[in-house]
Amino acid sequence: MARDDDYELRQSVPPERLSGRPYLKDEADELALHFDFRTVQSTMSKADPTALTLGYTRSMMGFLLLHPEPARIAMIGLGGGSLAKYCLQRLPGVDFTAVEIDPAVIALRDEFRLPPDGDNFRVVCADGADYIRAIEDSVDVLLIDGFCLDGLPRQLCTTAFYDYCYARLKPGGVMVVNLWAGDDLLQLYLGRLRQCFDGRVLLIDAQEEGNQIAFACKQEDFPPSLEQLRSRSNELAPAHPIDLPDTAARLRRALEGRRKQRGRGRSA
Repeated sequence: MARDDDYELRQSVPPERLSGRPYLKDEADELALHFDFRTVQSTMSKADPTALTLGYTRSMMGFLLLHPEPARIAMIGLGGGSLAKYCLQRLPGVDFTAVEIDPAVIALRDEFRLPPDGDNFRVVCADGADYIRAIEDSVDVLLIDGFCLDGLPRQLCTTAFYDYCYARLKPGGVMVVNLWAGDDLLQLYLGRLRQCFDGRVLLIDAQEEGNQIAFACKQEDFPPSLEQLRSRSNELAPAHPIDLPDTAARLRRALEGRRKQRGRGRSA
C-alpha cells in the first residue's frame, strides 16, 4: 500500500511498476525481477546465471548444514528461479519442484535461464498452500519464498499450512522460510511455526536488511551441536561458494540464544 508521502515519487513511475505485475529491470551485468519499484524479488548475474546474488538466498541454502544430502526439494515461490538453478547445478541427482501461483512469473523463466521441465525438475502453476495440502509425496527440504506485492501471502502463514508442511517432510527434513522482519504479524507466524514443529526452529538474520530466515526441523536429534555445524560448513564450503561458514556462525548464535532462553525458562 503506497503512502501519501510517496505521491510525487509515484507520479514519475510507469504504471506497470505500481501494479504488482512482475517486470524486469535489465542492467549491463544483471537482470532483476520486480513487483514494484521499491523491492527486488530476484536477481541474476548474466556472467554466472546460477550464482546466488542475493544474500537471503545464500542464507536459505543453510539447510545444507542441517540436511547435507537432500534427494527431493520443493519450493513455494519461483521468482527468478535462483535457488532452483543453484540446487540443480550443485546437488547432483536432486529432484526439484518449484510451485508458482502467478503465470506471469513463470512466463519469465527463459529470461532467467531456467532449464526446461524434465525428469528431475518441474515448475507447477498452483497456489502453494493448495499444492502442499494436495500432494502425497514427501520431501527432504521445503523452501518457502512466496512473496507478493503486499508481502507474505496469508495462506502461507497459517497454522494449517505449517501443519501440512510438517506432514509432507520426511523424517529428518527441514523447512526454510523467508520472512520479512517488518511484518507486524511476524511474531504470530513464528509462534505458529514453533508450535507446529515442536519448538525445533532456528531464526537468523539474512545478509540483506529486512529479511529473516527460519529453519524448522523435523529431526529427532535437533538441535545440532555447535561442532556439527562448524564441521559441516568446513566440509561443504569447497563445493558451495555461498559463505556457508558465515551462515553456520549465525545458526550457532541462534542456537546459543535458544539455549539461554530455555535455560531462563527452566529457572523461572
